[in-house]
Formats: sequence, structure tokens, C-alpha cells
Amino acid sequence: MARQRSKSDLPSKICPVCGLSFTWRKKWDKCWDDVKYCSERCRRRRSQIQDKDS
Repeated sequence: MARQRSKSDLPSKICPVCGLSFTWRKKWDKCWDDVKYCSERCRRRRSQIQDKDS
């Protein structure tokens, strides 16, 4: 049986909306390079943040 990786060994990114760090998840295995936001909530809020910056 394969050993589980510890959470500290997993890759992580910073969410551009909330600024929090989030780690790799199994469901992002094939699309990790495309993942930008930590959650659906932040993904939906991205347009609100961009509007305020303009």
C-alpha cells in the first residue's frame, strides 16, 4: 500500500482574490496549472475585485 503524502509536501498557491494560501486537491490533479482561485466563492468574486481596481 502506498504511503500518504503529508499536507506540507503538497504544492500550494495564493488566491488572488482573498490572498489566502490553498493546497493541491485530488480533484485538481489534471488541471492544477489552470487553478487560480481557492473556491467557487472567490472565482465568482473575481469580477467584483477587477471592477474596483479599474
